[in-house]
Amino acid sequence: MLEVGKKAPNFKLPNEQGEVIALSQYKGKKVLLYFYPKDSTPGCTKEAQGFTQLYKEYQKLGYTILGVSKDSQASHQKFIDKYDIGFHLLVDKDNELAKSFGAFGEKNMYGKKVMGVIRSTFLIDEQGKIEKAVKVTRAAEHPQKLLDELKQ
Repeated sequence: MLEVGKKAPNFKLPNEQGEVIALSQYKGKKVLLYFYPKDSTPGCTKEAQGFTQLYKEYQKLGYTILGVSKDSQASHQKFIDKYDIGFHLLVDKDNELAKSFGAFGEKNMYGKKVMGVIRSTFLIDEQGKIEKAVKVTRAAEHPQKLLDELKQ
C-alpha cells in the first residue's frame, strides 16, 4: 500500500459515462479515492451509500470522492442508478490502478487465499501526495469512521 507522503500515481480512467477522469484534473484540490471489489455486492453497496450520504460533509472538508473497481461502465451506471450513488465510479478494467496503489493482492475470502482488490481508501492532498491510506475492514462503517477522524 502506498505510504503517506508519497506522490499518488497519476491516472486516466473512464467513468460510468465514458468520460476520461485524470488525477491531474484535481491539482489544487483534495481527492478521496477508494477501491472496492464489485458493484452491487452488499459491502460495496453499503460503503458507496455511506459515502453518498456523507458527501456534502466530505465536500465541506474539500474532498471530491471517486470510487474505483474493475466493473464496466454499464455496471457502474446501473449501480449509480439503482442506489443513487452521488459521485463518479472509475473503470479499472485490469486492476492496474489498484496495483499501482497497492490495493490489489492476496487476501482472505471465506477462509481461502485469493488475489483481488483490497478494499482501500486513499486521501490525496492538493499537491497529489497521499495524506492518508486506509485498509478498510468494515465497509459499512468506513465512510462515517473516516469522516469522524478527519473532523478531529
